Amino acid sequence: MNRLIHFCLHQKLVVLLLLILLLGWGVKVAPFDWDAGPIERDPVPVDAIPDLGDNQQIVFTEYPGRSPQDVEDQITYPLTVSLLGIPNVREVRSFSMFGYSYVYLIFEEDVEFYWSRSRVLEKLNSLPANLLPDGVTPSLGPDATGLGQVYWYVLEGRDPDGEPIGGWDVDELRSIQDWQVRYALLSAGGVAEVASVGGFVKQYQVEVDPNALRAHDVHLPMVADAVRKANQEIGARNLAINGVEYILRGTGYIERLEDLRDAVVTVRDNVPITVGDVATVQLGPAMRRGALDLNGADAAGGVVVSRFGANPMEAITNVKAKVAELADALPIRAVIDWERVDRESVRAFAELQQIEDAFVDGEPNADAWLEWTRKVDRGDWPEWLNTSKVTIQPFYDRSGLIDETLNTLNEALFQQVLVTIIVVLIMVLHLRSSLLISAMLPLAVLVTFIAMKQFGVDANIVALSGIAIAIGTVVDVGIVLTENVLKHLHEAPPEKSRAAVIYEAVTEVASAVTTSVATTVVSFLPVFSMTGEAGRLFRPLAFTKTFALIASIIVALTIIPPLAHLLFKREWKFAPKRRASLLINVAFALAVVWGLARDWMPLGLDRAVLSNILFVILLIGGLLTLFRIFEKVYGPVLAWCLRNKALFLSVPVVFLVIAVFVWLGAPRILPESIRDTRIGADLEEKFPGLGREFRPSLDEGSFLFMPTVSPHASIEEAIDALRTLDAAIATVP
Repeated sequence: MNRLIHFCLHQKLVVLLLLILLLGWGVKVAPFDWDAGPIERDPVPVDAIPDLGDNQQIVFTEYPGRSPQDVEDQITYPLTVSLLGIPNVREVRSFSMFGYSYVYLIFEEDVEFYWSRSRVLEKLNSLPANLLPDGVTPSLGPDATGLGQVYWYVLEGRDPDGEPIGGWDVDELRSIQDWQVRYALLSAGGVAEVASVGGFVKQYQVEVDPNALRAHDVHLPMVADAVRKANQEIGARNLAINGVEYILRGTGYIERLEDLRDAVVTVRDNVPITVGDVATVQLGPAMRRGALDLNGADAAGGVVVSRFGANPMEAITNVKAKVAELADALPIRAVIDWERVDRESVRAFAELQQIEDAFVDGEPNADAWLEWTRKVDRGDWPEWLNTSKVTIQPFYDRSGLIDETLNTLNEALFQQVLVTIIVVLIMVLHLRSSLLISAMLPLAVLVTFIAMKQFGVDANIVALSGIAIAIGTVVDVGIVLTENVLKHLHEAPPEKSRAAVIYEAVTEVASAVTTSVATTVVSFLPVFSMTGEAGRLFRPLAFTKTFALIASIIVALTIIPPLAHLLFKREWKFAPKRRASLLINVAFALAVVWGLARDWMPLGLDRAVLSNILFVILLIGGLLTLFRIFEKVYGPVLAWCLRNKALFLSVPVVFLVIAVFVWLGAPRILPESIRDTRIGADLEEKFPGLGREFRPSLDEGSFLFMPTVSPHASIEEAIDALRTLDAAIATVP
């Protein structure tokens, strides 16, 4: 350690290059949204809260139209038994519901995520024949976790001013979501899945008439076979004519309702019996088991799920970029407000403006009206005509919560730097040392981010709180070193070189400081051994606190000595210069207090800045005054305590007893005979004991409203209840 300090003290160029490397590397991996210029950013993955979910994979199987019992007997149970043989599986959980089967495979914590996925896929591909019913294919869920839902959105029509407007049915919005928006957002980096929610899936519906079947002597399987064969294309042979090769194929994909109606079921007496003769063919909504409601109205949208191991913040940024790219490609149509105008007035306006094909089959031609709006200035549009463009409107975006989490660390660092400058200036009366100690904080944090990147520790509110907790210790290390350096410079003879003085001062306390930090690091070893949810919750904090403490030692022993040699001078011996230095320190401290008060505003933003400044001055000044008084009286107080050991030690013993009562509570400590007395009853009331909570509460400024209905309620009943509740909540300012 002494050789390292000596090397850094005399090889300042190497230390400078190391400092530049750490700064650049730290900026590269910092989780904040920084514009690093020429430095290519590769930030630490950042999320709001740690992922406490199990290391699991989900196998999903669809068995339409079957009851939960049928799904359990024919799908869930056979799959569960077969998947039990996968290596390193700790537990298998399964759920059966109407038409669906879910099998959750919980792996050991140390199993690599994608290794487990490959084992599950191998097992699914090697299932015995006839294990599952014909046409049933189990599939593996997306490579995401329980916290993967980072972005929810709805599709809705908006006018040119960005205000909501109608003009689109939810089945149209669902089709746009399924065939355009979903695929575009799936291509965003870090996205594992984009699931469609709400609206109605448009489908061709064939409603068979039993009387017509009987009249034409046609059976239901014949109709189903005709419908199936009506929607396919068939490849034929190659045909060469005059040296040119042609590929023959039969085209038969359904494009309109007539294609289904004209499909031939059978032939009776050379007369074709078509699907339209025995059934009604129409477009309609598919049966749905869920819905999306927005302020009491049916809506269609989707949810973006980030990939396992991806940076959620980066995934959200990529999704927003795709949304911006997709905006111009989303459809737009002209909308007529029939509550403001009648049909004859619209016809008269179309004739006056010479809008060709304004009506087709008695209905307004949306394409013709849209083309007219593009040719005419918006100010010339009638009040009953507008355009509605499909837009993507997010209603849950986790980036806001992530930004608040990062801002918490930002504010803590900034305010801690200012407080450190003030305390060192007032207590040590040395401007350069306060700046040097304060510079340690951001540098130690950058080194911590480098370690987080290398060890795969994500940045979340728990991990970042570990850095905030370690800030005090980081400052302590710098204060001990710099104050000892100043003391040795003040006492050293003039002929002794400053480098030698600084070397002696740093090496004198380096081992003690290192031991102190190492003790704190070792005390966190039990946290590293935690498993399950407790480990996933608290291990990030232990890692980041340890990284920050180790970074503080590295920075203190390698960066502070050479910088102190450059910045620190011999102490001024003349009174005028000392008074000038004192005035400079006080003036600088007041300036820093002003900056701290402007950023902190402890009395609230509604109070004047001067009031907040005075409050900060009184608060910090009062605390520092108490510390000064304690320094003055510490000697006599210590002498008295040494002379009266028994009397003094009774004080901490009393506090220890009170602490035990506060922690465990009187009901758990007092014997039954004392609890029955009046004193025991008073103690039980005063000391009920501390409550216990595994997870700390997180207040992100939002409400998660989760209503429940009776398990056997229909989807229509649930939607009606949801609309009523959402509409009522939407009326609250």
